[in-house]
Amino acid sequence: MNNLNQNSAGLAVGLLFGLCHAAWAIMVALNWAKPLMDWLLHLHMMTLPYTIGPFHFWTSAWLVLATFVIGYITGWILAGLWNWAQK
Repeated sequence: MNNLNQNSAGLAVGLLFGLCHAAWAIMVALNWAKPLMDWLLHLHMMTLPYTIGPFHFWTSAWLVLATFVIGYITGWILAGLWNWAQK
């Protein structure tokens, strides 16, 4: 089997994590997050008392950056473990 490029794997997972959280931030900004969460909880036959806070651009930017970095590190480590297991 081929080795994985750790940088590429890190970027792929980081982008996935970051884009998912960017989509969440956009949904919060458009006030779509609460109806979506209510619908998803209803599908799971759950009701929870929760609130979605107001949108703050810089908080959202930090969220996306932090999750990208965590995703990059996760992808990099997993690719390294994959490469190590192939030896």
